[in-house]
Amino acid sequence: MNARSTIISERIPQDSSALTDSRLAARCAETAQQAFFDYQTRFNAITRRARERFLARDWAGSFHDAAERLHFYNDVLDGLTSRIRELMGPRLPERSIWTGIKAVYSSLIARSPAWEIAETFFNSLTRRVFATAGVDQAIEFVDTDFDGPPPSAPINIAKLYRGQSLPELLCATLTDAFDKTCWGDLRETAKLATAQIEAACTAKNSQPELEIVSSVFYRGRGAYLVGRLLREGQLPLPIALCLRHENERGIILDALLDGDVDLAILFSFTRSYFRVAVECPYRLVRYLQQLMPRKRLIDLYNAIGFHRHGKTEFYRDFIAHLRKSSDRFVVAEGARGTVMSVFTLPSYDVVFKLIKDQFDLPKDSTHEDVRRRYRLVFEHDRAGRLVEAHDFEHLRIAGDRFDPELLAELLRDAASIVKMKGDDVIIAHAYVERRLRPLNLFFRENEPEAIAAAGRDYGQSIKDLAASNIFPGDLLTKNFGVTRHGRVVFYDYDELCFVTDCHFRDLPEARTPEEEMAAEPWFSVRENDIFPEEFLQFLAFPEPALAALLEHHREIFRADFWRAIQRQIRGGEIPEVFPYAAGRRLATD
Repeated sequence: MNARSTIISERIPQDSSALTDSRLAARCAETAQQAFFDYQTRFNAITRRARERFLARDWAGSFHDAAERLHFYNDVLDGLTSRIRELMGPRLPERSIWTGIKAVYSSLIARSPAWEIAETFFNSLTRRVFATAGVDQAIEFVDTDFDGPPPSAPINIAKLYRGQSLPELLCATLTDAFDKTCWGDLRETAKLATAQIEAACTAKNSQPELEIVSSVFYRGRGAYLVGRLLREGQLPLPIALCLRHENERGIILDALLDGDVDLAILFSFTRSYFRVAVECPYRLVRYLQQLMPRKRLIDLYNAIGFHRHGKTEFYRDFIAHLRKSSDRFVVAEGARGTVMSVFTLPSYDVVFKLIKDQFDLPKDSTHEDVRRRYRLVFEHDRAGRLVEAHDFEHLRIAGDRFDPELLAELLRDAASIVKMKGDDVIIAHAYVERRLRPLNLFFRENEPEAIAAAGRDYGQSIKDLAASNIFPGDLLTKNFGVTRHGRVVFYDYDELCFVTDCHFRDLPEARTPEEEMAAEPWFSVRENDIFPEEFLQFLAFPEPALAALLEHHREIFRADFWRAIQRQIRGGEIPEVFPYAAGRRLATD
């Protein structure tokens, strides 16, 4: 505990009854503000360490930092909750005092450039103390208290480079991020990047300008400079300079992405969070939204590591949408789940997933197994192939917004977490994911070319997941979805596991005609045994998809492919799944 928090704790009397309501509220608000300051300090320290990890090529340390940053939010909140309980004593449930705490806390964070993150932090505290259905405007920041950052907050998120040729601007941008001594063949890679940018431009005669976010984005083994090219007579061109530092040659410009689609894939909800040093998240997120107009605030706050506030932004947007819409929640399209009840609001692009009270056969996992797998996905490198799921508790939604058949199903199949309270539906726990088109439906609805492309990317998704030590378990098409950019991703985690926990075996050859015709395996099969040769028997792929899959990814149906992946992972090799296609990489050798 630092000196400031020690001083605060020393002047807190043990008996809360000795304090007036206003004084107790002020003490609690100061304690919450200090806890948020501690959280910020630790978050920023880990985030800024990404630069030294990248320069030292310390990939193990980089992945460790990314995991650590996901976990300590709860640690800080645990400590804060204990201090508040001790301070308030028997007056803990008095909402009138909490109304005062919120008011004082709001005044304390009013000058903070990260005030919206501070508001969400306070909401996390009140949610721990009051596990209520719905929200309470009096003690939570349901809507923000502020319209924008304080005047003292930094405004210039990006730096403008101008007055030189495009190769010179690129060199200036790259050397501002990393000293010249860190680079390999900088000028040659700048020329290659220039050629790619010029190919994407319609107006090439006017003087170019580069506007680049001042902070570097780090994730995995990559570093990224993000911004846009400005030219008179042309719309701004969003760009990302993708850097790698793999050997003693120094940093190289590995790829240049251009256009909002490329950047949207880089910032996808199927990828792990960036570490990017930023004092004013509000400004950065709004700037990024200019580059990627179709990205929601939740996605961008998530992408820069503020996933808790991403949930806040989602909830605010969701409630606003409910107020202005009139359609009803219905069962989500696709095959009915054996473990989850899944529903959606047709006019809103997410699905809600509730764990059923009893799982349909042949599922034999437990509720804790399911929750553990969802935690694993949150903590693991999602490799661009796993859909992020946010968990929400105590949702309260008007009952007349539900299709009657859906509501009856939820009250029957998930009775332990779905209740009626008056005319409202109370949902104790739900996972919320982006809505995708199920792959099996995509195959039915599209032309051969699109079907073939999806079949090919299905195989690549299996390989990408394997490289990050993930085996989906259930490879059926109903468990995969297609994004608006045509990427195939996995969203059903009932049987997900680590590749290194599996035993991949070659299918034994039958020794007799009787063995060959047997309906059941004639050889012993252990719990974690997997026979990749059998995968094809269960994949209901249309011909164009199957042909593309086998042409490009036949090896996933061989046990030796999976055993090789296991050897690499067990040997300490850290996976590298690029957030861009191989064709986007620059030929610098």
